Amino acid sequence: MKLDLLLRNADIITMDERRPHATSLGVWQGRIVGLDDDLDGLEAAEVLDLGGATVTPGFIDAHCHTTWFGLGLGELDVSGARGLNQLYALLEAGMAADSNADPEAEAGPEPEPGTGQAPGWLLATGFSQTQHGGEFPDITVLDRITGSRPLFIRHNSGHMAVVNTAALRLAGAEPASFPDPDGGVIVRDAGGRPTGLVQETAQQLIQQLILPYPSDAIEAALDRATRHYAAEGITSFTEAGIGGGWIGHSPVELAAYQRAASAGRLHARAQLMPVLDVLHPLGGQHPQDAAPAGLDLGIASGFGGDFLSLGPAKVFLDGSLLGETAAVSEDYCSHGGTDNTGNTGYFQAEPEALRAKIEAAYAAGWSIAAHAIGDRAVDLAIDIITACAAKYGPRAVPNRIEHASMTRPEQLQRLAAADIAVTPQASFFAGGGDGMTLSLGPERLGWAYRAASFLAAGVTLAGSSDRPVADGNVLRGMQAFVDRRTASGAVFGNPDERLGPLQALAAYTTGAAAATGASAVKGSLTAGKLADFTVLSGSPLNAASIAELQVLATAVGGNFTFRSPGLTSPVAVGSAATGPFFSTATNRS
Repeated sequence: MKLDLLLRNADIITMDERRPHATSLGVWQGRIVGLDDDLDGLEAAEVLDLGGATVTPGFIDAHCHTTWFGLGLGELDVSGARGLNQLYALLEAGMAADSNADPEAEAGPEPEPGTGQAPGWLLATGFSQTQHGGEFPDITVLDRITGSRPLFIRHNSGHMAVVNTAALRLAGAEPASFPDPDGGVIVRDAGGRPTGLVQETAQQLIQQLILPYPSDAIEAALDRATRHYAAEGITSFTEAGIGGGWIGHSPVELAAYQRAASAGRLHARAQLMPVLDVLHPLGGQHPQDAAPAGLDLGIASGFGGDFLSLGPAKVFLDGSLLGETAAVSEDYCSHGGTDNTGNTGYFQAEPEALRAKIEAAYAAGWSIAAHAIGDRAVDLAIDIITACAAKYGPRAVPNRIEHASMTRPEQLQRLAAADIAVTPQASFFAGGGDGMTLSLGPERLGWAYRAASFLAAGVTLAGSSDRPVADGNVLRGMQAFVDRRTASGAVFGNPDERLGPLQALAAYTTGAAAATGASAVKGSLTAGKLADFTVLSGSPLNAASIAELQVLATAVGGNFTFRSPGLTSPVAVGSAATGPFFSTATNRS
């Protein structure tokens, strides 16, 4: 046989305990054929001499928001502002830029609910109060800048947004008598006037004026986002919420993904989590097949192929730590942990209502990905998932708790016994670690964003970013698992939760593959598995700084989705190269 691709002269970290290291790897028809002496005597259509560069399994981000990230790349980015005056200046510049491009833009027509075009809106992304001394924008200033033009600023967490009076007025939510929706809050001052902050499900009051986005806009966003992923070594990701709720962008979001994949605009493998709210009863079934909640044609978790598939159903149980809306068992703290606030966060709906909806989905064949950040929400997630598994059996695609940010010691064994995977984001430490330290106080800080203790208890730990909520760069994520440094330089939480470099790499390879139900086909560089790999300038196992390594190339199924332009000089195969260059030679005979 003739290989499609042969990598040689490489430092290959396979993540396969049976064969942890190799120097050569062969690819045929998108799969790994073998390593080192398995390849003796085989020719290849293309031979790449990597000059000692490191090859790892392709990185897997097990929880991110790719459509949101891609759309944000085309919106006004306010993440660089430090201090509200800088934020206001960026909004003024955004207004001016749009007005220059379209003289009618400042006033513009009123938005048309349901069109997805959001005419006249100013959309911004990347806001966090932690970048502004804990302060939120003054709605009076926002109104002065934007006038009658509605404004929607996404918060980094995704659990709140900042809007102006024009947006609230369009939603009918400006009057003090307007009730808060279940699981959400329109924050108001003492006089009942909105402050501009809308939390959790209250965001949907505004978003329903903007959504759904057109499919072509989603496809373009996926193209932008996954090109970015490829440059960072990401070959697979899980989209944590599509189709509905405040996290989805269109009821036909799956179709947009399918079209993007068919058109070559999806540059990484995708597992999609439908939001639980889009599942519905299916009529016309035989009585013994009746499923209380599902998608049309009876589609459930696991449907699809190696490139695009459906994962668990996503359900939100609580909010966020930075917003102090996550459901915790003890009060949040103030003044550096010296005072209690009387706030323990809240659930997105009544627990029994959540239980009923989750059980209906599980009974229909769906596995569950429960967003649970506070330890009280983690209790609820474990209880519901354990009961469902006992009643209906296990699922091929693992059940998961997204974030699992606050876990008490006794919850570790419960998670392991229930075979529930977790996705804590190390990427939160730099941007939010200092703020969370103040909110949680010293006594329970050791419960926050565990890593080493999850592994010690036998819990599957998946690396993920929650991008664009936090930095999505995997190399920086691995570094954060290793050092747990916050913006102030402190070690976040319990220092004993730090991972070793191999464990950090495993989180984004074998761990993420296991959590997404894909261990049989990816996560390690093993004969028979998909040829998804990342080429790095050095080894993350012994680098002085993992974060400073460079991604030289990324391949999905043996096809390069990214190649560093400075590393493509052809030289003879077998040359005595010493540096991490990317040299090629071909043999088409």
